Amino acid sequence: MNGWQTLFYKEVLRFWKVGFQTVAAPVITAILYMMIFGHVLEDSEKVYGQVNYTAFLLPGLVMMSVLQNAFANSSSSLIQSKIMGNLVFLMLTPLSHRAWFVAYVGSSVVRGLAVGLGVMLLTWWYAQPPILAPLWVLVFAFLGAALLGTLGLIAGLWAEKFDQMAAFQNFIIMPMTFLSGVFYSIHSLPAFWQTVSHLNPFFYMIDGFRYGFFGVSDVSPWLSLGIVSAALAVVAFLALHLLRTGYKIRH
Repeated sequence: MNGWQTLFYKEVLRFWKVGFQTVAAPVITAILYMMIFGHVLEDSEKVYGQVNYTAFLLPGLVMMSVLQNAFANSSSSLIQSKIMGNLVFLMLTPLSHRAWFVAYVGSSVVRGLAVGLGVMLLTWWYAQPPILAPLWVLVFAFLGAALLGTLGLIAGLWAEKFDQMAAFQNFIIMPMTFLSGVFYSIHSLPAFWQTVSHLNPFFYMIDGFRYGFFGVSDVSPWLSLGIVSAALAVVAFLALHLLRTGYKIRH
């Protein structure tokens, strides 16, 4: 294996060695969301005029799990390495900033998709939504995981202690995820909050992913694809710049 492949393998092995914590636990959390919200709202909510609430909820929970775990993978790896002091050994290698980026973001995509697949497999019996456009499902799952893995990389470079990382996740990632339409269609919101939702890039990831299941969505999937791709390009450029300059890792 060459340099980036070795680092990628190391990062995948890092989260897989504690798979009960990094993969199984998020899957169980999503199942609990499904059971609680699905049981409470199944008979009272219809979305898109014909989709029952539990079927509508499942893709949102899958994508939420993908996004949150992709972010957690790269951010936790970097902050742990910085605090424990073993990041210096990685810096001694001749790896380029592009190799770092591919390895950290790639392993985050693997973890995010693994958790998302686990959620889907274990909740499918409960809702059984159709998959009318599987290519859209795959595209948005991959782009969403890559975008959040890149954001996690940026957060891990910026943070110097666990408190800062927790603040980034609790005050930015979590609110944007929960306010992206995971549990509801934005058409059920007042006009003001619909406008606010359209400013949230996480909404377009969730909505585009859900389109792949039902063939309907709150906005055009092509618009969602354009916005998510543009957001990924911006954060990838920023992350590569920070890695190239050694931001907060070359003291």
